[in-house]
Amino acid sequence: MSSRADVLEANLRTLFRDLDERPPADRAEPVDEDTTLTGHRFLDLLETLYVVRHLDVEARALKDRDEGYYTIASAGHEVNAAVAAALQPTDPAFLHYRSGGFFVERARQVPGQTPIFDTLLSLTASMDDPISGGRHKVFGSVPLWIYPQTSTIASHFPKAVGHAVSIERAKHLGLPLPFPDDAIVVCSGGDAGLNHSTALGAVNAALWARYQYLPVPILFVCEDNGLGISVSTPSGWIERRWGAQPGLSYFHADGLDLAATYDTASRAVEHCRNRRAPTFLHLDVVRLLGHAGSDVELAYRNIEEIKKDEARDPLYLNTRRAIEAGLATGSELEALYDESRNRVQRASREAATRPHLGSADEIMHPLAPYSPDEVRAEAERTDYGEARAAHFGGVDRLPESDKPRHLAQLLNWGLHDLLAKYPEMLVFGEDVGKRGGVYGVTDQLYEKTSAGRVFNTLLDEQSILGMAIGAAQLGFLPVPEIQYLAYYHNAEDQVRGEAATLQFFSRGQLSNPMVIRIAGWGYQRGFGGHFHNDNSIAALRDVPGVVIASPARGDDAVGMLRTAMALARVDGRIVFFVEPIALYRTRDLVEEGDDGWLDSFPAPGRAVELGRARVYDENAGDEPALTIVSWANGLWRSLRAAHVLREQHGIGARVVDLRWLLPLDVETVCDQASKTGRVLIVDEGRRTGGVSEALVTALVEAYPDRVDGALPHIERYCGEDTFIPLGPSWEHVLPNEDGIVRRAVALSERPVAVTVRAEGS
Repeated sequence: MSSRADVLEANLRTLFRDLDERPPADRAEPVDEDTTLTGHRFLDLLETLYVVRHLDVEARALKDRDEGYYTIASAGHEVNAAVAAALQPTDPAFLHYRSGGFFVERARQVPGQTPIFDTLLSLTASMDDPISGGRHKVFGSVPLWIYPQTSTIASHFPKAVGHAVSIERAKHLGLPLPFPDDAIVVCSGGDAGLNHSTALGAVNAALWARYQYLPVPILFVCEDNGLGISVSTPSGWIERRWGAQPGLSYFHADGLDLAATYDTASRAVEHCRNRRAPTFLHLDVVRLLGHAGSDVELAYRNIEEIKKDEARDPLYLNTRRAIEAGLATGSELEALYDESRNRVQRASREAATRPHLGSADEIMHPLAPYSPDEVRAEAERTDYGEARAAHFGGVDRLPESDKPRHLAQLLNWGLHDLLAKYPEMLVFGEDVGKRGGVYGVTDQLYEKTSAGRVFNTLLDEQSILGMAIGAAQLGFLPVPEIQYLAYYHNAEDQVRGEAATLQFFSRGQLSNPMVIRIAGWGYQRGFGGHFHNDNSIAALRDVPGVVIASPARGDDAVGMLRTAMALARVDGRIVFFVEPIALYRTRDLVEEGDDGWLDSFPAPGRAVELGRARVYDENAGDEPALTIVSWANGLWRSLRAAHVLREQHGIGARVVDLRWLLPLDVETVCDQASKTGRVLIVDEGRRTGGVSEALVTALVEAYPDRVDGALPHIERYCGEDTFIPLGPSWEHVLPNEDGIVRRAVALSERPVAVTVRAEGS
């Protein structure tokens, strides 16, 4: 064990042996007249403190033996166990990473739990760890209603707020809750993390909702140790910043004192539970044993500061109180302390023998579940006829009876249709309510359903996506809207670090399904510059386990939206649904008035299979010279270019619409490439990080094993590696139809390098 841990233990040993015994107290009574905490509960909590300290010390011993892989300690924070004691074990918890006391104490409240062994399995990265299966050290448990996360900078705050808001929304909509109706959400963090914009935004969102008289039953717990690794929090800052925040009820306690913390936490919990309002519990604690096992505190603190903190060790302070109150003798508590250590060490030896994840397949198993048959059946399910007729105002007003319409209108009808199909579906974001969205895609959704299912949010993408995560974890099917693709970057960690990790860190036991609608891509004639013409989805493609859909026309959009919702409902998947703004109201394809980009609404029962591309061959002729692959705006331009190639150059071209950008339909692309021997990829994204990079790589990797012959000629026509400028200059940095035609003509003149497969062979 570390030298500072030795010092802390030596202090305890001296206390056990030197403090005079006192007359025995009645443990059934409160410890003293200033608290409601009984002697029995005090000793129970003290035992939890002992266990957690031994777990921290054992974590470092495991590391020294190369058997453990995580050493961030709860030392000095152990009294957060009293917060767990003040709550119900069914109150959902989003915990700070120094929450060992909370975790162990909550487990004591639920029969059959083994928190010591579970923690050690997590520390040793064993695949037997019941929550993450060896994927990370997390405080999490399905039976304890503790959601696993690795948040270190308060990025769990937005989803905790979303969860709290969703509890009341579910009750309002008559949807069942998996825990008692009076449950509250607890969200804990450190003083340094509360300075992060994510925490500030989340608390602001909770207060914003409460200001409008919406119930938000959330208890924020700040464990204030005065340090963010090596950076000091100014004395009094947390109380000054949060103590007088309008709309936020503030409670403060000595977080080193079990009785004081329990009493104050009990009052805060009762207030939050009864008022259903945001509540702030500020605990003064101390950080012992450094930030983590690798932290050399003497590099930024002097030894006197460290010793001063060690004199405030909560184990020492509460042990002394127990002896002075006559709850136990020093020898009895020393025996309890040693017995707790023996339990931890026995469990540690066993945990170290348990197996680790042994393959990439084992590691990735919960990341991206896909049940194709069940998803297809759900996407094509048609048993909601009465609900959709009522929603649209009668059988004669169903959208499939209407004339062909543009993409925006079919998307709108598709959302209406899905709201009728899924009572648990929520649509929300900025301006999606009465206004109907910036582009009218959510028009009349609010009027046809209710404010409980379609609602506006504040202008904060972190809060929007946090709301989606929190709602999804309660069984909703959220469809949040991000107004523009560029705005997603304000909150991408809510997906990459929070939403996409839940199934991974819970072995698939928990999920937060959602379909994130994003208005995106370019070609808006320079209007709004980069922020309204963002053409890069590299950040979306970087998130493990997600699906990316990007329809170009209305009928595909409806079919893909149905599959996206089925993926969310059946497999708990997260789907990005990126809609091309420039095509929202496009009517024509080749010439004005041809209505070539209008589609009829596909009736229920029709859906687009995940990862299935669409092939257009009307301009191919009998012997097409090349294959053009594109999507979204690029598809519309490629089809127009293919028409010019046929009419003006006599060149036949097949056009493939990928539709799904993750996963890619490599099989269809290879099949079409084999028929022509030449592939032109039109990628409106950037040359670096664009989808075309992945597509070329997939083609190169696919062809050595194919019987069709050598690799086809491949050319990319991409957007430039730049932001989109304001005004007409945009045309210089995005693919255009003339450029497609020029490249296609040049490519068609190159001798075919493959054994081209005949049609149908």
